[in-house]
Amino acid sequence: MSVVPPNRPSTGWPRRGLNQFENKYISPPSKPVTLERAINLYPLTNYTFGTKEPLYEKDSSVAARFQRMREEFEKVGMRRAVEGVLIVHEHRLPHVLLLQLGTTFFKLPGGELNAGEDEVDGLKRLMTEILGRQDGVKQDWVIDDSIGNWWRPNFEPPQVGYQGVILPVLLRERPQHASVRLAKLEKTLFAVPKNYKLVAAPLFELYDNAPGYGPIISSLPQLLSRFNFIYN
Repeated sequence: MSVVPPNRPSTGWPRRGLNQFENKYISPPSKPVTLERAINLYPLTNYTFGTKEPLYEKDSSVAARFQRMREEFEKVGMRRAVEGVLIVHEHRLPHVLLLQLGTTFFKLPGGELNAGEDEVDGLKRLMTEILGRQDGVKQDWVIDDSIGNWWRPNFEPPQVGYQGVILPVLLRERPQHASVRLAKLEKTLFAVPKNYKLVAAPLFELYDNAPGYGPIISSLPQLLSRFNFIYN
């Protein structure tokens, strides 16, 4: 004989479980989540590439980065970050544009949000700072679906991806939250900082390749599998 806790339905997830945590860690979605929809991809030939002055990280080393994170966490709380996924196609194969530093380090364009800054506005600002053209022509970045959330459980490199409610409750410190969102431009010039390369990596190369690309980038094939690609 099973015992049903009071005020909970007998089947399925609790409708209002973990009330003490509601609205504390998770903001309600701004719009309903579509489980499957189509997105337009444009050929790599739609994009041209120039260069601009180098863009350096705020911290001189990994140790300095986490020391600053610890100090900021004690003062202002969790760091918020956002990263953009730019998808193009070459011969009808989807590719993700990645920033390459050196020979082995790859990252998505993005970075830290300012205090109180909206994710969409923040990612537009960051995409302009990182890849924005320098000739005065305005780029109208289209920031679309959030396709993943990653939490840092402590002041160390590993991050944890999740799509539910329970995990952030268990991660008591949570020094950083990073949202991964689609970013789109139909045709443009990218100005790439001189200390980076902008490379187009096919999705099949990223799949299950955390040693080469890290956990977030290597998860993109699964995260993007709910989309139907339309090749323009």
